Amino acid sequence: MTRLTLTEAHELAADILRHAGFSEAFAQAIAATVTAGERDGCTSHGLWRLLGIVRTLKSGKAVADAEPEVIDQAPALVRVDAHGGFSQLAFAAGLPLLADKARRSGIAAMAINRCVHFSALWAEMEALTELGLVALACNPTQAYVAPTGGSRPLFGTNPIAFGWPRVGGHPFVFDFATSAVARGEIELHRRSGAPLPAGWGVDRDGQPSSEAAEVLDHGAMLTFGGHKGSALSAMIELIAGPLIGDLTSLESGEFDGGVNALPYHGELIIALDPQRFLGEQADQHLARAEGLFEAIQGQGARLPSQRRYEARAKSLVEGVEINDGLYHDLQALLK
Repeated sequence: MTRLTLTEAHELAADILRHAGFSEAFAQAIAATVTAGERDGCTSHGLWRLLGIVRTLKSGKAVADAEPEVIDQAPALVRVDAHGGFSQLAFAAGLPLLADKARRSGIAAMAINRCVHFSALWAEMEALTELGLVALACNPTQAYVAPTGGSRPLFGTNPIAFGWPRVGGHPFVFDFATSAVARGEIELHRRSGAPLPAGWGVDRDGQPSSEAAEVLDHGAMLTFGGHKGSALSAMIELIAGPLIGDLTSLESGEFDGGVNALPYHGELIIALDPQRFLGEQADQHLARAEGLFEAIQGQGARLPSQRRYEARAKSLVEGVEINDGLYHDLQALLK
């Protein structure tokens, strides 16, 4: 294992991105995202992602210096055209207007169009909760996942995330794929040669498979919770695809054309302002929410993201460790 401080991890990522041809703005933004993933113990969204990011740029499926265009679509709607760039700068560009509209109307939505996306959504949830807003986000990906009862890829991993601000502590955040597991987790199993747990995927004949390569290259991933996860995944295809004028996961795969780039699609983000909803009673009702969190933990259950926050606290002191093989692969990107 190779140990890096968080500063070293960020500098390594930024150097790789600059060397690949990304603008300084993208190099810094993407480096911050992958470093945050590594910091929080989310290795499937950490430094390993740089391999796919560079591959996507070299395949011509991303714009290295795209300038996001913010469009004031309607009183409670923001649209950001990423112009083929990665999602980080598009989100940052539209966030101030989204927050302003949410505070004026109580609720507002932002559609990000034509972006390349690889990151977990919890980072965006934290950015919104830091502003005192409740937030929800979702996006399609590429056709990796079979619907319940089917055997061929149709849906993406289609993550959905939620954030709730808390005074004096970490926000309540959950972020999960509607597939049984994030695709990056299966990719990591392929790298390590570890078998897949039951329920993660099927082979080319629609039969359960523990072989990561078979699931990724010839079969399909599965949704969590059977028909329930499948229905949620279909909902995300609709509200973060046709509703915002962007691609479904199947269409994103067609755009990819077999080059194995990171997904190209849109994202829907909804922000709600508790102060606007509740007025003078906001503090009273937000305190009731704290009672719910205390009751959950009082039964010995953990809140979502608790392990991520614990990993963050440790990494801030000790840095992070990455596999020597991955470190070698990352260094090769600088040659």
